Amino acid sequence: MSTHPTSARRPLRVVGWSTGTVGRHVIAGIDRHPDLELVGLWVSHPDKVGLDAGDLAGLGHDLGVVATNDRDALLALRPDAIIHTAMTDDRVFEAIDDLKAFLAAGINVVSSGPVLLQYPWGVLWEDALREVEEACTRGNASLHVNGIDPGFANDVLPLVMTSLSQRIDTVKVSEIADYSTYYQPVVNGELFGFGKPVDADVLMWKPGVLSMAWGSVVRQIAAGLDLVLDEPLVEEVDRRPAPVDTTTVNGEIAAGTMGAVRFRVIGRVGGVDKVILEHVTRTAVDQVPEWPSPPEGGGCYRVEITGQPNMTVDFTHCGEGGDHNDSGMITTAQRLVNTVPHVVAAESGIVTALDLMHVTGRGLVS
Repeated sequence: MSTHPTSARRPLRVVGWSTGTVGRHVIAGIDRHPDLELVGLWVSHPDKVGLDAGDLAGLGHDLGVVATNDRDALLALRPDAIIHTAMTDDRVFEAIDDLKAFLAAGINVVSSGPVLLQYPWGVLWEDALREVEEACTRGNASLHVNGIDPGFANDVLPLVMTSLSQRIDTVKVSEIADYSTYYQPVVNGELFGFGKPVDADVLMWKPGVLSMAWGSVVRQIAAGLDLVLDEPLVEEVDRRPAPVDTTTVNGEIAAGTMGAVRFRVIGRVGGVDKVILEHVTRTAVDQVPEWPSPPEGGGCYRVEITGQPNMTVDFTHCGEGGDHNDSGMITTAQRLVNTVPHVVAAESGIVTALDLMHVTGRGLVS
């Protein structure tokens, strides 16, 4: 929208929107990025108001930016961008309204959700999509929603791999992870239903929800490969009980209650599977051993392309302390942070990974 990311005359002024599991890493990422400057920070909890951003991010030093819950004051700063990482899984409509307000105010937005905005065409209902696009036009601003999953691990990575293909039969992208150390009580308990009866009527497994939550992944890969998918997308879910009492950071999971789930969202062409999104989610590493497992540690992202040639890539990661859920939050945050200069430089509108295949970690080598 304004300057090219490699020729900015001044650091881009950025507001961080939340200080949760991803938001605190965003603060650290902005602090390290040579082209970005943190100028404001929004918090939802009143106890955090007035605290320094550096303290909230656990940096060990102040950044001189005080957290506030005054939304209007932050918009009045007229930042170049907002990095929005507030919880959206249980407030999709309210979050979309927030993003529209930022965009209409002329502020570019990079956000971790709602994830259906990663590639909203065919996912978000037409009236809502039109309103988001109109907000972009009204404010001459851009919106990019991404992360690690949905995000880099199942949009950029598989599409880059397909550039090595002579013939593609199927593209399958998977998250295979132990969620026992992933602190998200709402996601784990209320949305996934871990610790509840295996057949509990929870939101995630209602028909159509998976196609909204992860359908954007399937549709974006299909768009990158110039495929026209059958409608609707196909959903498959397999829920399994925990064999023994299990302790997680989100609480206890009693034996016999839901402890693991394997689900798929499938895009077909002429009735044949072509693009597959799969999640294998456990609350203990030894649950359901017949399901796919990561090559090491507690989790990985896997890309499998069948055709000529057949290719598989396991993308593993862990934080300095060895935990894959910690590094999952860091990679999500950094994918957002590192795209900011490119989103600011983009034409107004919804920006997808198909527009940002060139993003790198420029300037971050220590």
